[in-house]
Amino acid sequence: MTSHLLLGIDTGGTYTDAVLFSEAAGVIAKAKALTTRHDLAVGIAGAVEAVLEKAEVPVTAISLVSLSTTLATNALVEGQGGRAGLVMIGFGPEDLKRDGLLEALGSDPVLFLPGGHNVHGGETPLDMSALDEALPTLADQVSSFAIAGYFAVRNPAHEKRVRDRIREVSHLPVTCSHELSSKLGGPRRALTTLLNARLVSMIDRLIGSCEDFLKVRGIHVPMMVVRGDGALISAAEARLRPIETILSGPAASLVGARHLTGLENAVVSDIGGTTTDVAVLEKGRPRLDAEGAVVGGFRTMVEAVAMRTYGLGGDSEVRINDRGLKAKIDLGPRRFLPLSLAAALHGDAVLSVLEKQLRATHAGRHDGRLAVRTGLPDHLASGLQPQEQALYDRIGMVPVALADVLLSTPQKATLDRLVARGLVHICGVTPSDAMHVLGRQAQWNAAAARLGLEIAARVKDGSGQPIAPSAEGLAQMIVDRLTRQSSEVILQACLGEDGAGAIDPATSLAVDRALKREPGIVRFSIGLDRPLVGLGASAPVYYPAIADMLATDAAIPAEADVANAVGAVVGQVRASVTVFVTTPEEGIFIVNGAGASERFIDQEQAFGVARHRAQTMALETARANGAEEPAATMWEEIDAPEIEGGRKLIEARFIASASGRPRIAHH
Repeated sequence: MTSHLLLGIDTGGTYTDAVLFSEAAGVIAKAKALTTRHDLAVGIAGAVEAVLEKAEVPVTAISLVSLSTTLATNALVEGQGGRAGLVMIGFGPEDLKRDGLLEALGSDPVLFLPGGHNVHGGETPLDMSALDEALPTLADQVSSFAIAGYFAVRNPAHEKRVRDRIREVSHLPVTCSHELSSKLGGPRRALTTLLNARLVSMIDRLIGSCEDFLKVRGIHVPMMVVRGDGALISAAEARLRPIETILSGPAASLVGARHLTGLENAVVSDIGGTTTDVAVLEKGRPRLDAEGAVVGGFRTMVEAVAMRTYGLGGDSEVRINDRGLKAKIDLGPRRFLPLSLAAALHGDAVLSVLEKQLRATHAGRHDGRLAVRTGLPDHLASGLQPQEQALYDRIGMVPVALADVLLSTPQKATLDRLVARGLVHICGVTPSDAMHVLGRQAQWNAAAARLGLEIAARVKDGSGQPIAPSAEGLAQMIVDRLTRQSSEVILQACLGEDGAGAIDPATSLAVDRALKREPGIVRFSIGLDRPLVGLGASAPVYYPAIADMLATDAAIPAEADVANAVGAVVGQVRASVTVFVTTPEEGIFIVNGAGASERFIDQEQAFGVARHRAQTMALETARANGAEEPAATMWEEIDAPEIEGGRKLIEARFIASASGRPRIAHH
């Protein structure tokens, strides 16, 4: 049963996962390796080599490779990416003030050219002289270009002419707005195009690393990438339109959840080390964000999964508030390096610090916390302020007690800045450590986890009592808090989907009583109308209790830890195309989209041409995106209100959607 194996790879922020999958037998083998940000190929190679070794299959058995990634999302959230030049055709400087475009542009250069089209596709002449003058200098200052033309979705001719000129002179990657969206709204389309141009070199590197590794290993098969709506596109298309891979990881996990559980309707919650992602499955498809995906604070025009992300995970910071009569615990949003993992990596260096702190007669305020460098290459630590550099120099590659690093109160803020830049990890108590103490997780060093919780349990609350009777007692408090906070974020996401986002489960007294199931004359109850699918390596440990609190069934698939990589290989290729018919004057019908504008005097003839264009283009695009034998479905939206007893056409939209499984190599 080794014929036609599919290899799924998911590069997340922390781990790169690989899965070997066959349509007959499901998951055959799975493996993980740490994601290596400085050179992604290392992490990819580690995961793929491990999975091939486990499955004991020859590389010739693989017939398709598919990749899902959160790198584009992380880059936009963290404000990374190359410098891009924006060319606006038919727009003026005042248009930059709309939809956050000016903010997103930052210090990148922008050029305005006369030209563009009107709503019916009619043109204003294009003048490229300013472009010809600026290009030789600009080409040396940016790594890619973005072009947005006025009403280019109705007629992309000007964008194409500018694109060809830029390519001819600069040989740099160019993104046109009409290639990314068929929706109106120039500034937001320009914003989406600009972000796409910034991501080009990064996703190009990722796909390149992956292709190079496959070539070295002799795996010569088609390669696909997961798009933000869960559909697959060929690697070549993903290189041109990397923006479509934002939210690719979460989308893949939803497709994987659907495949692994067989559920049509569910709430899917994916818990990682750093974050919890929540989304809804409706009739077997992920719910999409109708307005376009929001990433890093910018609303784009990319159709992507309606996914909500919260800073809560197995490695979240445990914050103990000991000011009240009874101590309160809160988790996140920062990620700590769990003490159990720090000790698994650095052994005695961590254990000896914790043992010494536990023996001391007086508790120190930084007890149970250490600092260590993350190991990023030196050039990423450039440009530090003198006080940051001095502190960074005191922290090495082996964890040191926080009390030995922070010599004055202001240095706490300096340390926080080093953590935010990803240069330093703080090691401390996390829910993962609590699970080690309770014996429900055992992959790291349980002794360090116990020491950390014993130190924390000694902290006294406002009434002068220790906050917990024992390490076990505190561990149970932390796990209960994770159950409660997870329930709150899942409710928050679902209330948002229901249009009731004004209710905040974290502060609502009614929700609090319902979750605690408190008795009273008035009974409050709360629950979900569909099962809760828990994904992530730690889902089996946490999610049964969370589903119980939300009064619903838990569905935790056996392969919950690699759902993204499964979703990457079981997805479909999908493409949809919209063709418009408008009427500028009585008896004239203009067809726009999927080709040059055409004029007709017969409405039925115009509609027929529009239908044919949409369907042909959808099938062609699906094939270009890597589909084997796509099938198309059509639907129409016609705006024609009754005016003076007759129907007057305003706009007709003909939408074709084509989908199919990806092409595979036949050895």
